Amino acid sequence: MNLRDLQYVVAVADLGQFGRAASACNVSQPTLSGQILKLEEELGVQIFERDGRVARVTERGEAIVAHARRVIRAADDLKTAAAASRDPLEGPIRLGIIATVGPYLAPYLLPAAARGLPRAPIRLVEDLTGHLLPLLADGKLDAAIIATDPPGERLEEIALYEEPFCLMAPSGHPFAKRKSVRVDEIDPRSLLLLADGHCLRDQALDLCGHPDLGGATGADMRAASLETLLHMTAAGFGLTLAPHMAADGWRGKDGLVAVPLKGENVARRVRLVWRRDMPRKAAMLALADVARGCVAAGRVAV
Repeated sequence: MNLRDLQYVVAVADLGQFGRAASACNVSQPTLSGQILKLEEELGVQIFERDGRVARVTERGEAIVAHARRVIRAADDLKTAAAASRDPLEGPIRLGIIATVGPYLAPYLLPAAARGLPRAPIRLVEDLTGHLLPLLADGKLDAAIIATDPPGERLEEIALYEEPFCLMAPSGHPFAKRKSVRVDEIDPRSLLLLADGHCLRDQALDLCGHPDLGGATGADMRAASLETLLHMTAAGFGLTLAPHMAADGWRGKDGLVAVPLKGENVARRVRLVWRRDMPRKAAMLALADVARGCVAAGRVAV
């Protein structure tokens, strides 16, 4: 058994085919298949069921695949630790960022990081929190920028900034003429919401209540992006909530007005998180300083 064999196992488990796994591992399919067969014989466990071109992990094989992932991650961490001992600020940083922060922070963060961390280029992955955190736990990301409390005790965090929410209303709506709106004045049935999985959707419902989605015309429209919601709001289809950065991008445009919210918990905390055992903590702290510097310099308004 060697590390390469375990990488073959994980590739087949992820891709579901020996051919695809072989291509991903840059080896021939007979080589990959033969090594996995030898490993199965050595362990006395059938890891995969073969059904034509499809490979499925067996019930007993699930534990083997899980252990293989941990061994591979430990080997990667060993390499990272060795590199970090030489210079923790050298080497790419695989950074996840949630979709309601990425479009507004990344255009400022990436150039600033290139200047502040010239030997640590950022490789950005934008996705939902629920998708980023497993990638972080598996070692496929080094850090993530999220806007909710990280689960468990395996992650370390540092706050980047507090960002208030705004009520976004069509210019002809009564709320558009107000200096502020209390959250208890908002009919949750009028809210346009993001699709399930977006933390901003959950935060909006926590603030304004959980409408009966079956009877709501506005809240029943679930968008994949915040920009879609803002355009639909400007077109008069309802109201929505937006973090300040997104709302600021619409300032001065016709059809949509950002109104400050009054009430409890009308802001979100954006933070950088990483695994506690991650050996490049110095790089994470430096990246956090760069992000906070963007906010302090006014390049990102909050």
